[in-house]
Amino acid sequence: MFNETFKLSNGIEIPKLGLGTWLLDDEQAAQAVRDAVSLGYRHMDTAQAYMNEAGVGEAIRTCGVAREKLFITTKVAAEAKSYDAVTQSIHESLAKLGLEYIDLLIIHSPQPWTEFREEKRYFEENKEVWKAMEDAYRTGKVKAIGLSNFLKDDIENILAGCEIKPMVNQILAHVSNTPLELIEFCQKNDILVEAYSPIAHGAILGNTEVKSIADKYGVSVAQLCLRYDIQLGLVVLPKTANPDHMRNNAELDFVISDADMETLKNAEQIQDYGEHSFFPVFGGKLK
Repeated sequence: MFNETFKLSNGIEIPKLGLGTWLLDDEQAAQAVRDAVSLGYRHMDTAQAYMNEAGVGEAIRTCGVAREKLFITTKVAAEAKSYDAVTQSIHESLAKLGLEYIDLLIIHSPQPWTEFREEKRYFEENKEVWKAMEDAYRTGKVKAIGLSNFLKDDIENILAGCEIKPMVNQILAHVSNTPLELIEFCQKNDILVEAYSPIAHGAILGNTEVKSIADKYGVSVAQLCLRYDIQLGLVVLPKTANPDHMRNNAELDFVISDADMETLKNAEQIQDYGEHSFFPVFGGKLK
């Protein structure tokens, strides 16, 4: 699995499987990245909002694999909505990571988290943010640029005024919550879709229908969920600090049948993500 890649619209190859680092502190993230690299992972995903870029950067320097063989993603804070704020944030991310360049830089959200999916859409602000992203791309500070949590009209807003098209949209996409229309729209516009929380932050693990399909293939529910997203043409970014889970998440050498893919596409939607339901991406609201 580690050698399988998708190609971005600018020709850069991105590993289909990456390691998510959300909710890990610097020390945990550093150890997780070192463990993942030792197992064969080459794609790591962090963000300013995760507050662990320094830990990820430390691991990159100490993991024993050359920098150019790793693919590192980070995200501009959702609250940075001006050209200057984004330019400064890129500088800060490079400094915290201790890197000369970032492989993929994405806008974490079209709106600040406290206003996520509310009426104010920040269309004009996001165009300004995108200009700063384009300029960072032109200077070589970042090798690819993209979006996260952007809906169809958010993306159309960027496409209408950009000089360099977004290469990625990272979204919540998993069995029982798959935004197929948004995925199709992105793919028609040469925007690769990345799936965060591809195992539904664990909320899918108790689904008996999904478990029965996993049993049929002799795999875990987690493995089935990851394979499902990959067969939809998505990058998967399972987050874990457990080396055993990292290893299992990479064992995806099976193919889900078309009939089972249809069943999984139509699985009953998760309404409750447990203790993390308060996060905006899971339908909650931050005060």
